[in-house]
Amino acid sequence: MQLVLAIIFFSAIAVQIIYFIVFLIGLNRKKSLRQNTHTLPVSVIVCAHDEEDNLRELIPLLLRQDYPNFEVVIIDDRSNDNTFDFLLDEAKKDHRLRMVHVNRTPPHVNSKKYSLTLGIKAAKYEWLLLTDADCRPESEKWISSMSNGFAEDKTFVLGFSPYVRTGGFLNLFIRFESLITAVLYMAFGLLKNPYMGVGRNLAYRKSFFLAEKGFNQFMKVTGGDDDLFVNQHATGKNTEVIMGKDSVMYSIPEKSWRSFFRQKLRHLSVGKFYKFKHRFLLGTFMLTWLIAWALGIYLSISSGIYYYYFTGAIALRLMLFFFTLRTGFRNLEQKFEWWTIPFLDFLYMIYYLTTGLFTLGAKKVRWKN
Repeated sequence: MQLVLAIIFFSAIAVQIIYFIVFLIGLNRKKSLRQNTHTLPVSVIVCAHDEEDNLRELIPLLLRQDYPNFEVVIIDDRSNDNTFDFLLDEAKKDHRLRMVHVNRTPPHVNSKKYSLTLGIKAAKYEWLLLTDADCRPESEKWISSMSNGFAEDKTFVLGFSPYVRTGGFLNLFIRFESLITAVLYMAFGLLKNPYMGVGRNLAYRKSFFLAEKGFNQFMKVTGGDDDLFVNQHATGKNTEVIMGKDSVMYSIPEKSWRSFFRQKLRHLSVGKFYKFKHRFLLGTFMLTWLIAWALGIYLSISSGIYYYYFTGAIALRLMLFFFTLRTGFRNLEQKFEWWTIPFLDFLYMIYYLTTGLFTLGAKKVRWKN
Protein backbone atom coordinates (compact mmCIF):
# COMPACT_ATOMS: atom_id res chain seq x y z
CA MET A 1 0.00 0.00 0.00
CA GLN A 2 2.82 2.38 0.87
CA LEU A 3 4.44 1.68 -2.49
CA VAL A 4 1.21 2.39 -4.37
CA LEU A 5 0.75 5.69 -2.54
CA ALA A 6 4.36 6.62 -3.29
CA ILE A 7 3.85 5.95 -7.01
CA ILE A 8 0.68 8.07 -7.02
CA PHE A 9 2.49 10.85 -5.14
CA PHE A 10 5.51 11.01 -7.46
CA SER A 11 3.21 10.84 -10.49
CA ALA A 12 1.27 13.84 -9.15
CA ILE A 13 4.52 15.72 -8.52
CA ALA A 14 5.67 14.97 -12.07
CA VAL A 15 2.40 16.26 -13.53
CA GLN A 16 2.64 19.42 -11.41
CA ILE A 17 6.20 20.04 -12.60
CA ILE A 18 5.10 19.65 -16.23
CA TYR A 19 2.30 22.15 -15.69
CA PHE A 20 4.60 24.72 -14.09
CA ILE A 21 7.13 24.36 -16.89
CA VAL A 22 4.33 24.89 -19.43
CA PHE A 23 3.11 27.95 -17.51
CA LEU A 24 6.64 29.37 -17.46
CA ILE A 25 6.94 28.85 -21.22
CA GLY A 26 3.61 30.57 -21.75
CA LEU A 27 4.33 33.52 -19.48
CA ASN A 28 7.71 34.04 -21.10
CA ARG A 29 6.00 34.34 -24.47
CA LYS A 30 4.86 37.81 -23.44
CA LYS A 31 5.33 39.99 -26.48
CA SER A 32 5.67 43.71 -26.92
CA LEU A 33 2.60 44.92 -28.79
CA ARG A 34 2.87 47.85 -31.13
CA GLN A 35 1.23 50.99 -29.88
CA ASN A 36 -2.24 51.25 -31.40
CA THR A 37 -2.12 54.19 -33.79
CA HIS A 38 -5.68 53.71 -35.04
CA THR A 39 -7.33 54.67 -31.73
CA LEU A 40 -10.44 52.72 -32.53
CA PRO A 41 -13.50 54.03 -30.67
CA VAL A 42 -14.36 52.11 -27.51
CA SER A 43 -17.51 51.63 -25.43
CA VAL A 44 -16.67 51.02 -21.77
CA ILE A 45 -19.47 48.92 -20.25
CA VAL A 46 -20.25 48.80 -16.51
CA CYS A 47 -23.17 46.90 -14.98
CA ALA A 48 -24.15 48.24 -11.55
CA HIS A 49 -26.65 47.24 -8.88
CA ASP A 50 -26.80 49.54 -5.82
CA GLU A 51 -23.34 50.90 -6.60
CA GLU A 52 -23.82 54.65 -6.19
CA ASP A 53 -20.80 55.10 -3.91
CA ASN A 54 -18.51 53.09 -6.19
CA LEU A 55 -19.76 54.85 -9.30
CA ARG A 56 -19.01 58.23 -7.74
CA GLU A 57 -15.36 57.15 -7.62
CA LEU A 58 -15.15 55.14 -10.83
CA ILE A 59 -16.88 57.42 -13.34
CA PRO A 60 -14.45 60.38 -12.95
CA LEU A 61 -11.52 57.95 -13.38
CA LEU A 62 -13.04 56.57 -16.57
CA LEU A 63 -13.85 59.98 -18.01
CA ARG A 64 -10.26 61.09 -17.35
CA GLN A 65 -8.87 58.33 -19.56
CA ASP A 66 -6.28 59.56 -22.05
CA TYR A 67 -7.99 58.24 -25.17
CA PRO A 68 -9.48 60.28 -28.00
CA ASN A 69 -12.73 58.46 -28.74
CA PHE A 70 -14.70 56.54 -26.15
CA GLU A 71 -17.98 56.43 -24.27
CA VAL A 72 -18.93 55.08 -20.85
CA VAL A 73 -22.17 53.10 -20.68
CA ILE A 74 -23.46 52.44 -17.15
CA ILE A 75 -26.27 49.92 -16.79
CA ASP A 76 -28.38 50.66 -13.72
CA ASP A 77 -29.61 47.17 -12.88
CA ARG A 78 -32.70 47.58 -10.64
CA SER A 79 -30.83 49.67 -8.08
CA ASN A 80 -32.54 50.53 -4.81
CA ASP A 81 -30.21 53.38 -3.89
CA ASN A 82 -29.74 56.76 -5.60
CA THR A 83 -27.87 55.33 -8.60
CA PHE A 84 -30.50 56.35 -11.17
CA ASP A 85 -30.70 60.01 -10.11
CA PHE A 86 -26.94 60.24 -9.78
CA LEU A 87 -26.35 58.87 -13.29
CA LEU A 88 -29.07 61.08 -14.71
CA ASP A 89 -27.32 64.17 -13.37
CA GLU A 90 -23.82 63.03 -14.37
CA ALA A 91 -24.85 62.17 -17.92
CA LYS A 92 -25.94 65.80 -18.41
CA LYS A 93 -22.42 67.00 -17.56
CA ASP A 94 -20.50 64.86 -20.06
CA HIS A 95 -21.84 63.57 -23.39
CA ARG A 96 -19.50 60.57 -23.19
CA LEU A 97 -21.43 59.16 -20.21
CA ARG A 98 -24.65 57.30 -20.99
CA MET A 99 -27.06 55.36 -18.78
CA VAL A 100 -29.15 52.31 -19.54
CA HIS A 101 -31.85 51.79 -16.91
CA VAL A 102 -33.23 48.32 -16.16
CA ASN A 103 -36.23 48.26 -13.83
CA ARG A 104 -37.17 44.60 -14.18
CA THR A 105 -35.73 41.29 -15.35
CA PRO A 106 -37.83 38.72 -17.24
CA PRO A 107 -38.54 35.48 -15.33
CA HIS A 108 -35.99 32.66 -15.54
CA VAL A 109 -33.29 34.95 -16.92
CA ASN A 110 -30.08 35.88 -15.11
CA SER A 111 -30.33 39.57 -14.19
CA LYS A 112 -26.72 40.54 -14.87
CA LYS A 113 -26.57 38.87 -18.27
CA TYR A 114 -29.87 40.47 -19.24
CA SER A 115 -28.68 43.91 -18.13
CA LEU A 116 -25.31 43.54 -19.82
CA THR A 117 -27.03 42.53 -23.03
CA LEU A 118 -29.13 45.70 -22.98
CA GLY A 119 -26.05 47.80 -22.31
CA ILE A 120 -24.10 46.15 -25.11
CA LYS A 121 -26.95 46.68 -27.57
CA ALA A 122 -27.03 50.36 -26.58
CA ALA A 123 -23.27 50.80 -27.08
CA LYS A 124 -22.30 52.93 -30.07
CA TYR A 125 -18.96 51.35 -30.88
CA GLU A 126 -17.66 48.02 -32.14
CA TRP A 127 -15.10 47.37 -29.40
CA LEU A 128 -16.53 46.84 -25.93
CA LEU A 129 -14.33 47.14 -22.84
CA LEU A 130 -15.98 45.72 -19.74
CA THR A 131 -15.32 46.35 -16.07
CA ASP A 132 -17.23 46.47 -12.76
CA ALA A 133 -18.39 49.33 -10.55
CA ASP A 134 -16.05 48.30 -7.72
CA CYS A 135 -12.98 48.53 -9.97
CA ARG A 136 -10.39 51.27 -10.41
CA PRO A 137 -8.00 51.70 -13.40
CA GLU A 138 -4.31 51.75 -12.55
CA SER A 139 -3.66 54.69 -14.85
CA GLU A 140 -5.23 57.08 -17.34
CA LYS A 141 -3.75 54.85 -20.07
CA TRP A 142 -6.01 51.87 -19.29
CA ILE A 143 -8.20 52.13 -22.39
CA SER A 144 -5.20 52.95 -24.54
CA SER A 145 -3.24 49.98 -23.21
CA MET A 146 -6.08 47.49 -23.64
CA SER A 147 -6.73 48.85 -27.15
CA ASN A 148 -3.26 47.69 -28.18
CA GLY A 149 -4.82 44.26 -28.51
CA PHE A 150 -7.44 45.46 -30.99
CA ALA A 151 -6.74 44.13 -34.46
CA GLU A 152 -8.66 43.01 -37.52
CA ASP A 153 -8.11 39.33 -36.70
CA LYS A 154 -8.89 39.67 -32.97
CA THR A 155 -12.23 39.27 -31.22
CA PHE A 156 -11.20 39.01 -27.55
CA VAL A 157 -8.65 40.92 -25.47
CA LEU A 158 -7.90 39.53 -22.01
CA GLY A 159 -6.62 41.86 -19.29
CA PHE A 160 -5.49 41.51 -15.69
CA SER A 161 -7.58 42.61 -12.71
CA PRO A 162 -5.91 42.10 -9.32
CA TYR A 163 -7.35 43.12 -5.99
CA VAL A 164 -6.36 46.23 -4.05
CA ARG A 165 -3.90 45.59 -1.23
CA THR A 166 -5.51 46.61 2.06
CA GLY A 167 -3.73 44.52 4.68
CA GLY A 168 -4.87 41.56 6.72
CA PHE A 169 -4.77 37.83 6.04
CA LEU A 170 -8.03 37.69 4.08
CA ASN A 171 -6.76 40.33 1.68
CA LEU A 172 -3.46 38.45 1.32
CA PHE A 173 -5.24 35.23 0.42
CA ILE A 174 -7.63 36.96 -2.01
CA ARG A 175 -4.71 38.53 -3.85
CA PHE A 176 -2.91 35.17 -3.91
CA GLU A 177 -5.95 33.40 -5.31
CA SER A 178 -6.45 36.04 -8.00
CA LEU A 179 -2.78 35.72 -9.01
CA ILE A 180 -3.10 31.96 -9.50
CA THR A 181 -6.23 32.49 -11.59
CA ALA A 182 -4.45 35.11 -13.71
CA VAL A 183 -1.33 32.97 -14.19
CA LEU A 184 -3.49 30.08 -15.44
CA TYR A 185 -5.74 31.92 -17.89
CA MET A 186 -3.02 34.25 -19.17
CA ALA A 187 -0.46 31.46 -19.62
CA PHE A 188 -3.00 29.33 -21.49
CA GLY A 189 -4.03 32.37 -23.51
CA LEU A 190 -0.42 33.09 -24.49
CA LEU A 191 -0.10 29.42 -25.47
CA LYS A 192 -3.02 29.87 -27.88
CA ASN A 193 -5.47 27.95 -25.72
CA PRO A 194 -7.61 30.62 -24.00
CA TYR A 195 -10.28 29.29 -21.66
CA MET A 196 -11.53 32.30 -19.66
CA GLY A 197 -11.29 35.99 -18.97
CA VAL A 198 -12.43 38.20 -16.11
CA GLY A 199 -15.27 40.65 -16.65
CA ARG A 200 -13.44 43.27 -14.61
CA ASN A 201 -10.99 43.75 -17.50
CA LEU A 202 -12.15 42.19 -20.75
CA ALA A 203 -12.76 43.44 -24.28
CA TYR A 204 -14.58 41.93 -27.23
CA ARG A 205 -16.41 42.95 -30.38
CA LYS A 206 -20.06 44.01 -30.28
CA SER A 207 -20.76 42.54 -33.73
CA PHE A 208 -19.47 39.14 -32.62
CA PHE A 209 -21.52 39.25 -29.44
CA LEU A 210 -24.69 39.97 -31.38
CA ALA A 211 -23.94 37.46 -34.14
CA GLU A 212 -23.42 34.70 -31.57
CA LYS A 213 -26.60 35.72 -29.73
CA GLY A 214 -24.67 36.87 -26.69
CA PHE A 215 -25.29 34.94 -23.51
CA ASN A 216 -28.33 33.03 -24.79
CA GLN A 217 -26.56 29.69 -24.52
CA PHE A 218 -26.20 30.06 -20.75
CA MET A 219 -28.65 32.85 -19.89
CA LYS A 220 -30.05 30.92 -16.91
CA VAL A 221 -26.61 30.29 -15.40
CA THR A 222 -25.56 32.61 -12.58
CA GLY A 223 -22.18 34.03 -13.51
CA GLY A 224 -20.27 33.19 -16.65
CA ASP A 225 -20.97 36.44 -18.46
CA ASP A 226 -17.20 36.72 -18.77
CA ASP A 227 -15.49 33.32 -18.52
CA LEU A 228 -18.20 31.20 -20.19
CA PHE A 229 -18.52 33.62 -23.10
CA VAL A 230 -14.75 33.54 -23.58
CA ASN A 231 -14.60 29.76 -23.07
CA GLN A 232 -17.21 29.10 -25.74
CA HIS A 233 -15.83 31.43 -28.41
CA ALA A 234 -12.19 32.39 -27.81
CA THR A 235 -9.48 30.68 -29.85
CA GLY A 236 -5.74 30.94 -30.18
CA LYS A 237 -6.17 33.04 -33.32
CA ASN A 238 -8.87 35.48 -32.25
CA THR A 239 -7.62 36.25 -28.73
CA GLU A 240 -4.96 38.65 -27.45
CA VAL A 241 -3.51 38.83 -23.93
CA ILE A 242 -2.47 42.23 -22.59
CA MET A 243 0.04 42.62 -19.75
CA GLY A 244 1.68 45.68 -18.29
CA LYS A 245 1.05 48.20 -15.54
CA ASP A 246 -1.12 50.60 -17.56
CA SER A 247 -3.54 47.84 -18.55
CA VAL A 248 -4.29 46.80 -14.96
CA MET A 249 -7.77 47.32 -13.55
CA TYR A 250 -7.80 46.99 -9.76
CA SER A 251 -10.82 45.62 -7.94
CA ILE A 252 -11.95 46.24 -4.38
CA PRO A 253 -11.78 42.90 -2.50
CA GLU A 254 -14.40 41.35 -0.26
CA LYS A 255 -14.06 42.27 3.41
CA SER A 256 -15.32 39.08 5.05
CA TRP A 257 -14.60 35.40 4.58
CA ARG A 258 -18.32 34.74 4.14
CA SER A 259 -18.73 37.17 1.23
CA PHE A 260 -15.48 35.97 -0.36
CA PHE A 261 -16.60 32.36 -0.04
CA ARG A 262 -19.98 33.19 -1.61
CA GLN A 263 -18.24 35.01 -4.46
CA LYS A 264 -15.97 32.06 -5.19
CA LEU A 265 -18.88 29.61 -5.12
CA ARG A 266 -20.48 31.71 -7.83
CA HIS A 267 -17.28 31.72 -9.89
CA LEU A 268 -16.54 28.01 -9.49
CA SER A 269 -20.13 26.97 -10.21
CA VAL A 270 -19.73 27.83 -13.91
CA GLY A 271 -16.65 25.64 -14.38
CA LYS A 272 -18.78 22.61 -15.20
CA PHE A 273 -19.93 24.40 -18.38
CA TYR A 274 -16.39 24.79 -19.75
CA LYS A 275 -15.34 22.83 -22.82
CA PHE A 276 -14.22 19.30 -21.96
CA LYS A 277 -10.56 19.91 -22.80
CA HIS A 278 -10.43 22.85 -20.40
CA ARG A 279 -12.23 20.94 -17.64
CA PHE A 280 -9.71 18.14 -18.11
CA LEU A 281 -6.65 20.40 -18.08
CA LEU A 282 -7.76 22.43 -15.06
CA GLY A 283 -9.13 19.39 -13.22
CA THR A 284 -5.89 17.47 -13.67
CA PHE A 285 -3.87 20.42 -12.43
CA MET A 286 -5.96 20.92 -9.31
CA LEU A 287 -6.29 17.18 -8.54
CA THR A 288 -2.54 16.62 -8.70
CA TRP A 289 -2.07 19.72 -6.52
CA LEU A 290 -4.30 18.16 -3.86
CA ILE A 291 -2.60 14.75 -4.15
CA ALA A 292 0.90 16.25 -3.98
CA TRP A 293 0.20 17.95 -0.67
CA ALA A 294 -2.05 15.34 0.95
CA LEU A 295 0.08 12.30 0.15
CA GLY A 296 3.29 14.26 0.54
CA ILE A 297 2.53 15.10 4.15
CA TYR A 298 1.29 11.58 4.94
CA LEU A 299 4.27 9.82 3.33
CA SER A 300 6.81 12.20 4.85
CA ILE A 301 5.49 11.32 8.32
CA SER A 302 4.97 7.60 7.79
CA SER A 303 7.97 6.64 5.65
CA GLY A 304 10.59 6.68 8.40
CA ILE A 305 14.16 7.19 7.17
CA TYR A 306 12.98 7.70 3.56
CA TYR A 307 11.08 10.87 4.40
CA TYR A 308 13.62 13.05 2.57
CA TYR A 309 12.51 11.65 -0.81
CA PHE A 310 9.03 12.99 -0.26
CA THR A 311 9.99 16.28 1.35
CA GLY A 312 12.51 16.81 -1.45
CA ALA A 313 9.81 16.28 -4.08
CA ILE A 314 7.52 18.74 -2.29
CA ALA A 315 10.36 21.26 -2.12
CA LEU A 316 11.09 20.89 -5.85
CA ARG A 317 7.43 21.45 -6.71
CA LEU A 318 7.27 24.46 -4.40
CA MET A 319 10.38 25.96 -6.00
CA LEU A 320 8.87 25.70 -9.49
CA PHE A 321 5.58 27.07 -8.19
CA PHE A 322 7.44 30.04 -6.72
CA PHE A 323 9.26 30.81 -9.98
CA THR A 324 6.02 30.53 -11.94
CA LEU A 325 4.27 33.07 -9.72
CA ARG A 326 7.32 35.31 -9.73
CA THR A 327 7.41 35.28 -13.53
CA GLY A 328 3.71 36.09 -13.64
CA PHE A 329 4.01 39.00 -11.24
CA ARG A 330 7.09 40.32 -13.02
CA ASN A 331 5.23 40.39 -16.34
CA LEU A 332 2.16 41.87 -14.69
CA GLU A 333 4.31 44.39 -12.79
CA GLN A 334 2.84 43.46 -9.41
CA LYS A 335 4.32 43.03 -5.95
CA PHE A 336 3.60 40.29 -3.42
CA GLU A 337 4.71 39.05 0.01
CA TRP A 338 6.84 36.17 -1.30
CA TRP A 339 7.71 34.76 2.11
CA THR A 340 4.06 33.71 2.54
CA ILE A 341 3.98 31.51 -0.59
CA PRO A 342 4.68 28.10 1.07
CA PHE A 343 1.90 28.57 3.61
CA LEU A 344 -0.56 29.96 1.06
CA ASP A 345 0.29 27.11 -1.30
CA PHE A 346 -0.80 24.59 1.34
CA LEU A 347 -3.84 26.64 2.39
CA TYR A 348 -5.00 26.96 -1.21
CA MET A 349 -5.23 23.18 -1.40
CA ILE A 350 -7.63 23.15 1.57
CA TYR A 351 -9.58 26.12 0.21
CA TYR A 352 -10.04 24.58 -3.23
CA LEU A 353 -11.14 21.24 -1.82
CA THR A 354 -13.65 22.95 0.48
CA THR A 355 -15.15 25.29 -2.11
CA GLY A 356 -15.22 22.51 -4.67
CA LEU A 357 -17.28 20.27 -2.40
CA PHE A 358 -19.65 23.11 -1.51
CA THR A 359 -20.06 23.97 -5.20
CA LEU A 360 -21.09 20.40 -5.97
CA GLY A 361 -23.75 20.58 -3.26
CA ALA A 362 -24.98 24.11 -3.93
CA LYS A 363 -28.44 24.21 -5.47
CA LYS A 364 -28.45 27.85 -6.53
CA VAL A 365 -26.10 30.83 -6.51
CA ARG A 366 -27.01 34.44 -7.24
CA TRP A 367 -25.28 37.54 -8.54
CA LYS A 368 -27.19 40.07 -6.44
CA ASN A 369 -30.71 40.40 -5.11
